[in-house]
Amino acid sequence: MNQPLASTTWIFLATLVLVLAFVPFDPQLSQWAQDLPDDIVDFNRTITDAGSAVWMIYASALLLLVAFIVRRASSRETYRQSARTTRNLSAYFLLTVGTASTLVHGFKFLIGRARPELFAEYGAYSLTPFMGDRLFESFPSGHSTAAGALFGAFAMLVPRLRPLFLAMAVALGISRVIVGAHYPSDVAAGLLLGLWVAIMIAFVFARQGWLFRLDAGGWPAPKNASSKQGDK
Repeated sequence: MNQPLASTTWIFLATLVLVLAFVPFDPQLSQWAQDLPDDIVDFNRTITDAGSAVWMIYASALLLLVAFIVRRASSRETYRQSARTTRNLSAYFLLTVGTASTLVHGFKFLIGRARPELFAEYGAYSLTPFMGDRLFESFPSGHSTAAGALFGAFAMLVPRLRPLFLAMAVALGISRVIVGAHYPSDVAAGLLLGLWVAIMIAFVFARQGWLFRLDAGGWPAPKNASSKQGDK
């Protein structure tokens, strides 16, 4: 098995193991998190919507439009090169977050897990597929998926800061449990789904010569300054 395939296989297995590990403790961990001091719960309510995919998609689309306009309007090669780089960055974030968001909403619809607010009526393990109701769209967490995709993309682009970006994604994911929106296994699945999408889109970009190159092991690595001259 080659290195990229082995790595992505490990991500899939890690997702499965983490989700299965959390599932038996979902009710207890969810209740414990919501019973934390009010100051902690209030703080997490403040930060939790930073994981919404909506602002990420709009911001990426806006930057993509600006880069396209600048590239078309500018006659100076330095500006055009900067616009190309901005275009590719915006496209990477847009495709990563957009793809992850589409996938997670599909899974939510197919699985139909009741949210923690319905615990008294349905328990932690009730599945009602094809409901199309947000109260039955707990698994996976959409905010966690968006956070995993966004910060996963940053981690792919700036490898030396990966621990920081991954910690930020986890913090947003944990906030979804603390505010009572999701169970821990929902968050684990969402974070790893978003990260997996960020890696897969990086592979696609590397094969096109955009932002990334394939290193000696066949893994997408950010282009260095000299290789940017070959950006499309």
